[in-house]
Amino acid sequence: MASVRQLAISASLAVAGFTVGGAAQPGDESILFSETARTNNESLLWGPYRPNVYFGVRPRIPQSLVAGLMWGRSDTYTDLQNHIRYTCEQNEGMEGYGWDEFDTRLGGTQTIHDKFNNIDITTSFIKIPGGAHGGSWGARIKGEPRPETGTEEDVMSSVKTMVVFYLAQEEEGAQIHVKDVSGADWDEQGFAGDITFEGASKGLGSFKLVVTQGKGEHPQSDHAYAEERDLEKTTVQSLTTLTEHLWQAKQLLFRQLKEAVDYVVSRYDPNAAPPPWHVYQLGNKPGPGNMQLVQRMYEGAFEFDVLFSSASAGKELTSDDMTREMRAVSEDFDTHFQKAFQLQAPYNLAKHQKFARSMFSNLIGGIGYFYGHGIVDRSFAAAYEEENEGFWEDAAQARAEHREELDGPHELFTAIPSRPFFPRGFLWDEGFHLLPISDWDMDLTLDIVKSWFNLMNDDGWIAREQILGFEARSKVPSEFQIQYPHYANPPTLFFIVDAFANKLRQAANGTGDGKAAAAGVGASNMVDSTALGLEYLRQLYPRLRKQFDWFRSTQFGDIKSYEREAFSSREAYRWRGRTEAHVLTSGLDDYPRPQPPHPGELHVDLMAWMGMMTRSLLNIGELLGTDATTEDAEELRKIQEAIARNMDDLHWSEAEGCYCDATVNDYEEHELVCHRGYISLFPLLVGLLEPSNPKVGRLLALLGAEDELFSPHGLRSLSKKSPLYGTAENYWRSPVWMNINYMALVQLQSLGQQEGPFRAQAADLYNRLRRNLVETVYESWKETGFAWEQYNPETGKGQRTQHFTGWTSLVVKMMAMPELDVKAGHIRDEL
Repeated sequence: MASVRQLAISASLAVAGFTVGGAAQPGDESILFSETARTNNESLLWGPYRPNVYFGVRPRIPQSLVAGLMWGRSDTYTDLQNHIRYTCEQNEGMEGYGWDEFDTRLGGTQTIHDKFNNIDITTSFIKIPGGAHGGSWGARIKGEPRPETGTEEDVMSSVKTMVVFYLAQEEEGAQIHVKDVSGADWDEQGFAGDITFEGASKGLGSFKLVVTQGKGEHPQSDHAYAEERDLEKTTVQSLTTLTEHLWQAKQLLFRQLKEAVDYVVSRYDPNAAPPPWHVYQLGNKPGPGNMQLVQRMYEGAFEFDVLFSSASAGKELTSDDMTREMRAVSEDFDTHFQKAFQLQAPYNLAKHQKFARSMFSNLIGGIGYFYGHGIVDRSFAAAYEEENEGFWEDAAQARAEHREELDGPHELFTAIPSRPFFPRGFLWDEGFHLLPISDWDMDLTLDIVKSWFNLMNDDGWIAREQILGFEARSKVPSEFQIQYPHYANPPTLFFIVDAFANKLRQAANGTGDGKAAAAGVGASNMVDSTALGLEYLRQLYPRLRKQFDWFRSTQFGDIKSYEREAFSSREAYRWRGRTEAHVLTSGLDDYPRPQPPHPGELHVDLMAWMGMMTRSLLNIGELLGTDATTEDAEELRKIQEAIARNMDDLHWSEAEGCYCDATVNDYEEHELVCHRGYISLFPLLVGLLEPSNPKVGRLLALLGAEDELFSPHGLRSLSKKSPLYGTAENYWRSPVWMNINYMALVQLQSLGQQEGPFRAQAADLYNRLRRNLVETVYESWKETGFAWEQYNPETGKGQRTQHFTGWTSLVVKMMAMPELDVKAGHIRDEL
């Protein structure tokens, strides 16, 4: 079934008169590209694109139908707020949760180990293509009491759980209603069987959604109130509320629960109250509304389906279809994963397969669709130019004037770093997220890249953090919500576009893995049809160039005003948005920089990023070969040479044997400030150094020194010899970060496979570093059930943000990288 991803698009294109992979006729490219984009959107329309909640479904349509799940213990009167699960949180007594397997085009299965509520919840999601509105989908919700040591089976089966599935219609004026309420098997106590909802919206047409009766026992009691609350039945409450409040489903549920509690309190003595599971039962009040709450009380295990059928698809989805498709999706995932990520020894055992599948599934299962307004300060205050000494204080005063305003609305389709803590788009994270995703589904990857570049303003700026709408902002402290059009972020999306261009070149030449789709690996219409791929790049290239020009015009560094000797008087760079303690815009937050901050500062990591962007533009432009890109190439080659020369002139320290940030001293003379660590390696990390460059040897010595960067758990972010090691916030001042370590691993692998004086050294470092990284992430996952934001260089323990399945998921690519033959490297070096 690996070809399913292509068949859906190919069938639609055939109807339109096109053949994927065939020879394009003159003028066909843009039409073919447009049709491919449309059909691609159909297969990606629906998904669990609400990663901030444990299980939530929505389409990639602004203000549309959304759905979500809530559950919690129903056997206690105390602390109900902390028992109800809805949004992903870091401290809710979970022993791990997330997708065991997931494919964005097909579906998958998620397991949530809710130790606090003594229940394991499994949510399965599948999609069935058809019709004109993205097809139909189904979800199976299953609960199993947790087996605990010493727990009797009858005690386990008595676990009482309240489950609420809700639907909400964000589109203004649109409603959902229970079908044929007048003739249904229901009364004031609830519904006895399946419940069918109907609705319609502009983007979805007409639809039907069924919540099946399913299976499971229900709690009972001999209290008199039990006669008014038949827990064998399902209750529905239909609400009409403001659209901007619909995302607050848990608060709306508690408002309705309060009504139920108040009703009981008004009728019964607190000393003779009904059991909690009766008190928390909502009254049955079905009708039209823009929110529908469906509530059930269970005792022990339970299971039910939610079946969404698009009217344009024709056939309505059934539970039998759900069962069949769940099996097919699981089989397809297993086949596709084995081909996309061929895990290499010693990480190809069954236990490693399970780990890798979980890590990747949580990365791709964390893709979300966001829509709403951002908050931007477009005042362009003079202080934001950061030209004067003490500029960070002036900029802080300008920010304190709060001249921000709503911006948008915008929409974004993106992976996220962490469901509980960072459920939104981060610009520099996304390039790392898409590296594994591009191995799985390049067309999906390019769709996400396009979504990001659609956010670009006329100047070429993309906000580094995308906080779109009320729901996204609810997770962000107010001081971090505002975006500034002069603040940058590492341009990692260029990694992806550059890699795509290389695949296109290989496909056109019949080399490499460009034709991997035929084997079901990374199946991609954009790669297999050169016309499609080139059209994508033609449309994207002007935006890539505009962003590059924006970097050059806003993040430039000052060479001319100070006594600096450099090949070029232009190519130097400085991150804006600097404070005394942080350079958040660099992505490396509290990594030590020159003190005090100075407008003459120069940042070596930004210089390296600019070199990477220049190289990528040249690569993409050469492939396109248009008049515009050919004209660009001459200018870009001059910039490339100037960056390479100035990198050494302005940032290399022969004494320290590494690259360093620079500032000016009291005599306004150029001065290097060397904090040995990730920053020192950046020209190497982005691949700007030739294998024979003597500086490579110096950097490898720093990288491999155990008393500096090399630890049993990966490369430390700062040298252990530094007096600032592990100090202050200690965010980027010692911990091991998987994104930077992956960049190092890629470059070490490249050096270890090429002829050069450092081949054997690089191969040895590569093998040892790979093992350290994989073991660290795996052991922590096995112990805690989670991936983490960073890892302790001394203990290997996961730290900071829990369930950080963003760039930490790069461990899957590490596991698929082969070990190198160090001895062969030595022999070749000697020859």
